[in-house]
Amino acid sequence: MQGEPVSLELTYANHQPDIANVVIVGGGIMGMATAWTLAHNGVTGIVVIEQSELGSGSSAKPLGGVRANFSDPANIVLGKRSLAAYETFADDFGVDIQLSKVGYLFVARTEGELESLKACAKAQQELGVDCRIITAAEAVRLNPLLSPTHITGAIFSPNDGHVKPSKVVEGYARACQELGVTILNHTQVLNIAVVDNAIDSVTTNRGTIHAPRVICAAGAWSQRIGEMVGQHLPVTAVRRLIGITPPIDGGHPTIPFTIDLGSTMYFHNYGEGLLVGVSHPEEPSLCREFCYDWVQQFSETAELIAPSLANPALSGGWGGFYENTPDHNAMIGASESVQGFYYITGFSGHGLLQAPAAAELLTDIYLGRESFMDPAVWSANRFADLDRLVQEVNII
Repeated sequence: MQGEPVSLELTYANHQPDIANVVIVGGGIMGMATAWTLAHNGVTGIVVIEQSELGSGSSAKPLGGVRANFSDPANIVLGKRSLAAYETFADDFGVDIQLSKVGYLFVARTEGELESLKACAKAQQELGVDCRIITAAEAVRLNPLLSPTHITGAIFSPNDGHVKPSKVVEGYARACQELGVTILNHTQVLNIAVVDNAIDSVTTNRGTIHAPRVICAAGAWSQRIGEMVGQHLPVTAVRRLIGITPPIDGGHPTIPFTIDLGSTMYFHNYGEGLLVGVSHPEEPSLCREFCYDWVQQFSETAELIAPSLANPALSGGWGGFYENTPDHNAMIGASESVQGFYYITGFSGHGLLQAPAAAELLTDIYLGRESFMDPAVWSANRFADLDRLVQEVNII
């Protein structure tokens, strides 16, 4: 079982150019959002290299959530700004991404979890995010599939929701093509040459591109790309599995994207059925084969907060990757040791929902101009001191 494919009628480049101003490694949501944002800001000579098909790595396979509901202020800023971009995406790009603003509902089952959600609410409200702490009874009114018995409270953010990820990739890809971006699919990066501590060229299975700048947007494969130039990018690929329940007559009631904070068990509407899952413990690997090992863990929590969802019958599903960093936060910036090497990766499951703002931030770094936030918090250099890392709480 696989994620939804990105079906595009694009004219891919038959010939790899010999020269480029910048090569972007990775044709997923982050690579395409970055390519478009650079081109939209006047950068020319952009080449995107994708080892398979656009969005085939993880970008067509996530949960689809878009939110500003985080604990860390930097994540809140990226989420809020990206959510605003998704609200106008259909008008801006001419592609319906099926934005459903049903809200996000993080559910607590202990007093400690509820206190954590209260701290999250305070941080979000200080940054202008519409959210509120609600009772178990209020949570059930928003989501009738829930049972209040084991719920101590929840946080609800009404402006959040979910989109169709493959449509976001499609929108950016079409717009990139209109702006003259060269897109190479089925192209593997074999080496990145560095001369005098500066990017010199990129060699692929098609030949060599001479370019003074490279942007790593390679998701789960980013650590290998970083190693080619001597830049440490601590990204670990971890499989995540998603299930789809069969349609029911009349469909389920429209519900928020609902997550149990303690277990990360989640579910939301998906057609006439539901998209369901949980962050099942996995060893780091590049395996994304679908299996059912996670269903028992999902059901154990479902029995407590949404009994009707326990032991779900699944009609489909797929496996994808989280590109995790040690603190579950992204890396966005420019290498301090290799001139011309940039990175936008390690989003730890938040790539789709942070892509528009993250691409804007990297574009500002690339162009050497002031941005909407201090980019230093996203630097890969922070991993030199693991004891000072700030862990994101609201993760799935």
